[in-house]
Amino acid sequence: MNTHSIKELLQKVPLFKDLNDYEIEPIVELAKNHTYQRGSHVFMQGDPLTSVYFIHQGRIKIYKTDVHGKEQIVNVLQPGDMFPHQGFFRQDDYPAHAEVLDEAILIFIPIKSFENFLIHHPEICVKLFRVLGDIIMDLHNRLEEKILHNTYEQIIMLLLRLAKDYGTETGDSMTKITTHFTNRDLANMIGSSRETVNRTLTRLKKQQLLSTDKTGAYILDAAALKDELF
Repeated sequence: MNTHSIKELLQKVPLFKDLNDYEIEPIVELAKNHTYQRGSHVFMQGDPLTSVYFIHQGRIKIYKTDVHGKEQIVNVLQPGDMFPHQGFFRQDDYPAHAEVLDEAILIFIPIKSFENFLIHHPEICVKLFRVLGDIIMDLHNRLEEKILHNTYEQIIMLLLRLAKDYGTETGDSMTKITTHFTNRDLANMIGSSRETVNRTLTRLKKQQLLSTDKTGAYILDAAALKDELF
């Protein structure tokens, strides 16, 4: 990848959205890139945290496993996404596994190099902390969903979040989730069972709030689903 392509991608990442061309240039110089094959792992849960990654091409599944080997999907990331979000500001291990779902081209920045850069550019630190505040609020909202809402409501909230992140309008007030998620994927995202998700999706289909097309993509009435929460 050339420098221009790397700069274009980094400027679209929320963490760097407030940086001007002059401020982002030295960050671009720190960046490297690598191609990963489908089914490989960028890193494993518990590996030493050494770099932060940005997706130029492909999809990355972020998931955790418990002591029994049960998988819980944290997120499925798309081009333009950064992971792990807290990576630049922690001295720790990678908090989850990162599996390549499609052949991926990733840009990555070594954390040590980035820390040295920030030491000499405190004004950029302030801008980055503001963006991190927004990310923390999103995580806080997701935790509230888990604590304050039953499983039926959590599944609706998950569908609405996926529609926001991966949805396209179909022209008839419906939203199509363009990234494919299985019922097991949805269950793993909220720590529920596939059977519970199956029952909820069947209920939503009977209420004509949700349908699937021939490819299995979810099509939902976002406005009507929001009404189900109140």
